[in-house]
Amino acid sequence: MPAHAESFILPTKGKGTYEITDRCERIVRASGIRTGTATVFVQHTSCSLVIYENADPSARTDLHSFFDHLVPEDTPYFIHTHEGPDDMPSHLRTVLTRTSEVIPVVHGQLALGTWQGIFLFEHRHAPHARHIVVSVTGD
Repeated sequence: MPAHAESFILPTKGKGTYEITDRCERIVRASGIRTGTATVFVQHTSCSLVIYENADPSARTDLHSFFDHLVPEDTPYFIHTHEGPDDMPSHLRTVLTRTSEVIPVVHGQLALGTWQGIFLFEHRHAPHARHIVVSVTGD
């Protein structure tokens, strides 16, 4: 079974969501695979990947607010705070989401829904260079 893998680095400006759909689609097209799956994986423990609404930015604003409420940075019982108050919350937010997404490849394209996009969800305040690997397998 043919396979193709590429990686890229996504610079972030800090906390928020960053759409990577186009970059992933380019890798799928370059693979030449027409039918199969694409696995998108982020090589970090303080950011994650989500498939989310990509048409209305207010949906992402609500996502950010929800996670700030769900895992607040001022939680007094966190002890893993060596890198600052966003250290432990960023790891917990990653556990609640995912570090990889598997998307079907149909006719050489990601089979995402009309309003779906692939996003890196940065959980840290500081800018980072995030490493993302896309692996495509199929025929």
